[in-house]
Amino acid sequence: MLSILIPTYNYNVFPLVKEVSEECIAEKISFEIIVLDDASQNFHTENNEINNLDNCSYSILNQNIGRSAIRNLLSTKASFDNLLFLDADVRIISNQFIKKYVSFIKSNSNYGVVYGGIVYQENKPNDNQLLRWIYGNEREALSAEKRNENVYISFLTLNFLIKKEVFQTVRFNEDIPNLRYEDLLFSFDLKTNRIPLQHINNQVVHNGIETSEVFMQKTNDSLKGLKFLLSKNYLPADYAKISNVFNLLYQTKLLFLINFIYKMRKNSFEKNLLSNKPSLFIYDIYRLGYFSQL
Repeated sequence: MLSILIPTYNYNVFPLVKEVSEECIAEKISFEIIVLDDASQNFHTENNEINNLDNCSYSILNQNIGRSAIRNLLSTKASFDNLLFLDADVRIISNQFIKKYVSFIKSNSNYGVVYGGIVYQENKPNDNQLLRWIYGNEREALSAEKRNENVYISFLTLNFLIKKEVFQTVRFNEDIPNLRYEDLLFSFDLKTNRIPLQHINNQVVHNGIETSEVFMQKTNDSLKGLKFLLSKNYLPADYAKISNVFNLLYQTKLLFLINFIYKMRKNSFEKNLLSNKPSLFIYDIYRLGYFSQL
């Protein structure tokens, strides 16, 4: 019935596995939960407890292979036709989580991919985590109705269901650098192959919000990753919003203005984004400026 696949790296995933397995048992379905540790150094003792749970396994890879390759590897170990991918740092917020996916499978036998969505904690985090929290709430924590307005672009890889036969057709690209944007490329490949992608309201909470400083570094890394995807023609320039805007500015000869603003205000932009009142408008200008320098 359901293979639940969880890649992890330096994270205690046992509480998540225990809760999901209890929901599967309550639903009386055939299931397995497979956790692969991408050669991390921490939480081995805690995560080894997963092996004491029925139909659950945890193992550690000998070397780090990255986010794309580990998801592909997980799929090869799955026994069932329905694959549910979860990130290690999510938290289940409904005791109907598995039930919703099972109900969807039973009523939509020919589905391709289903994305359940994400939400963020309601309480305001520490000041040094505000940028990630604000961005997540404004740009990622969207209802299924809102996500369906832009089906493929709204897809994230932290909570999605996919048919095993579909995943054998469209897999994560292991040739790209481990710099993020693998979810965007995956969604583009789904679109190119005309794989139906549906959005439902079956959200999980994203735990472990990183500091604004770490989020900024990940932002820069992801833009480098996007630049690589574009340079290798893995993605068209108009698929990602930022590269689309970049091209429009280039074509209208207005890119120099962004470059000038970025060079003059880079330090003040960073100061704002690392402050207790970060602006997403400034964040967007910063990203565009950084991207134009690559």
